[in-house]
Amino acid sequence: MQVLYRCCCGLDVHAKTAVACLIKDGGKQTRTFSAMTDDLLALADRLTAAGCTHVAVESTGVYRKPVFNLLEGVLEVVPVNARHVKAVPGRETDVRDCEWLADLLRHGLLRPGFIPPLEIREIRELTRHRQTSVKEQTALANRMQKLIESANIKLGQAATDVPGVSGRLILRAPADGETDAARPAEFARAPQAQGRRTAEVAGRAAHEVATLRPLGVAPPARRSRGGHPPRRRADRGGGA
Repeated sequence: MQVLYRCCCGLDVHAKTAVACLIKDGGKQTRTFSAMTDDLLALADRLTAAGCTHVAVESTGVYRKPVFNLLEGVLEVVPVNARHVKAVPGRETDVRDCEWLADLLRHGLLRPGFIPPLEIREIRELTRHRQTSVKEQTALANRMQKLIESANIKLGQAATDVPGVSGRLILRAPADGETDAARPAEFARAPQAQGRRTAEVAGRAAHEVATLRPLGVAPPARRSRGGHPPRRRADRGGGA
């Protein structure tokens, strides 16, 4: 079979170790390195000193990233899909894994995977981190809205953004010991009078919950404008 690379290497990367098989002029040298940075740099120096030009690495999740980052620019790293390589039967140990990778790479039988350049990888990491942060922020805002609604605090009617400046100030006032129930309404940024009145009602509800819940006392029931408790709707279903 035709030999494409006279000196190449196969790497079987794990969480704690990296087994390397160096093939040079038909001879094989196998050695195990730890996954620490110093040992990986020693591996790169050893391969460079031996005249190795190509290295095959299985794309095993995040484990291959430190190896790829340290060997990139020094050697030609060939990422390989582990599913394609493991389809070959008869391999049971890490030593045989890296030897099989080196043999396939030496004869050009590996299909390399695609890894974008460093600039694109950095931008991709930033965009994914921003997307995750936005999702976490939205989930936190929804949990906060659900919690205050379950306590009958109608803060969402006074502040369009509950985790915003006005919403946080209204909720912070009773927690800081504010005794005046109308005081949190001054923190509302709504210019309309209706917004002020709604903020005052929300502030009173927040004040009641903050002062009565720790004492084990339920807040008083809301009354209608006529001074009577709100009527409960009768069941619309037909009785027996």
